[in-house]
Amino acid sequence: MVIYGLSTCSECRKAQKALAAEGRTVSLRDIRSEPLSEAELAEFIAEFGDRLVDRSTNDYRALSDWLKASEVDAQIAAQPKVMARPVIRDGDRLYLGWDAAVQAAVSEGPAG
Repeated sequence: MVIYGLSTCSECRKAQKALAAEGRTVSLRDIRSEPLSEAELAEFIAEFGDRLVDRSTNDYRALSDWLKASEVDAQIAAQPKVMARPVIRDGDRLYLGWDAAVQAAVSEGPAG
């Protein structure tokens, strides 16, 4: 299981800690130090669409008007911190965020 996010993100750390407590093998991939490949970003966009960008953050508000009007992939490539986090890969399944629904779904999903 891989959590895509930031090492400094509290939600990413909560997810990692909770999943490890369940006995899951979890790794956190910091998307600043190890950016998403074009294929990974395309897969995430296909799954989550515009929800992949967190428009409520200061980092998003700091983007230029041109970038705000650009596609999701351009926004995340320019400023990885605008990606909504965490994105969790559990086998072939992808989840966005760490709310109660995601927590329940991940707990019921395949181990790994």
